[in-house]
Amino acid sequence: MEFKLRFALAAAMFGLATGSAQAAWPDDRPIEIVVGYGAGSATDLMVRNLAPFLARHLGGHAQVVVVDKPGATGAISNAYVQHAKPDGYTLGTVNLPGFLFTPMYRDSPYQPDQMTLVARLVADPAALIARSDDPAAKLADVVQAMRQKPGRISFGNNGTGTNGHLSLLQLQQATHTQGIAVPFKGSGETSTALLGKQVDYVILSASEATMLRQNSVKVLTQFAPKGERGAALPDVPTAQEQGYEVLMTSERGLAGPKGLPPGIIERLDAAIQACLQDPDYRKAASNDLPVLAYLSGAQWAKEMQGNADRLRQLVPLMPKQ
Repeated sequence: MEFKLRFALAAAMFGLATGSAQAAWPDDRPIEIVVGYGAGSATDLMVRNLAPFLARHLGGHAQVVVVDKPGATGAISNAYVQHAKPDGYTLGTVNLPGFLFTPMYRDSPYQPDQMTLVARLVADPAALIARSDDPAAKLADVVQAMRQKPGRISFGNNGTGTNGHLSLLQLQQATHTQGIAVPFKGSGETSTALLGKQVDYVILSASEATMLRQNSVKVLTQFAPKGERGAALPDVPTAQEQGYEVLMTSERGLAGPKGLPPGIIERLDAAIQACLQDPDYRKAASNDLPVLAYLSGAQWAKEMQGNADRLRQLVPLMPKQ
């Protein structure tokens, strides 16, 4: 009897301790947000701008730290988050199209259905950029050059399987042309390659294109939906407006491991929405303002289904591993 009583008391105390630990979230230790791209990347800057405001709007003693785990188009970071304990203390950035596309065409250490989407923050269409002295004035001129010089027009991008690379594959598919995809390690290298005349064109996100516009470049098109020119490039026509069925958007948001408790998701989602309306955050995140496009995790998951269908069509066009 005495043993049973002690066991029952111990179990009750363990239950209270466990419940207390859950109730203490997020006050008892820092929340880690893992970024799958290097320091200074658009994703890294987005999260570092967000982190202090997310802590503020979670309230209490919440702390948020940012950890970069770059490599393999975000796969290293995604795998780390997927296998973390679903307690709300490990979150990660989700970057489309790579998050969906990588497991479609190669062995991957993570699977999208093993992660829980929290919220989308950004929808940033890809954009085709030329040097100012390039004779092309519109997308049709680039397509014509690809037809005249098959396999000789080069397009820099931020890596195989990224939005820039997949935009080129879509363009080739839509126009029955062939270009040269030239991968670099990030937007800094890609931009330098264009300015240094190492490549003919580059395809970057619209937010990156706006920053690059400070140099001698011109943006020929953006791969946003027809009639939805992003606020980042309101003067730049979409490919669909010019008669080319190319649609590619870089989306960024947060996710956690599968099994993340609904209560934690709700608190994170509410805090993220509060951040996006916070004047101090909007001032700190001025580069992201034109491409902010909030969706709840559930809404984002639903939208991803359409993205996945489009991306599957590009798998046969990928270089053999």
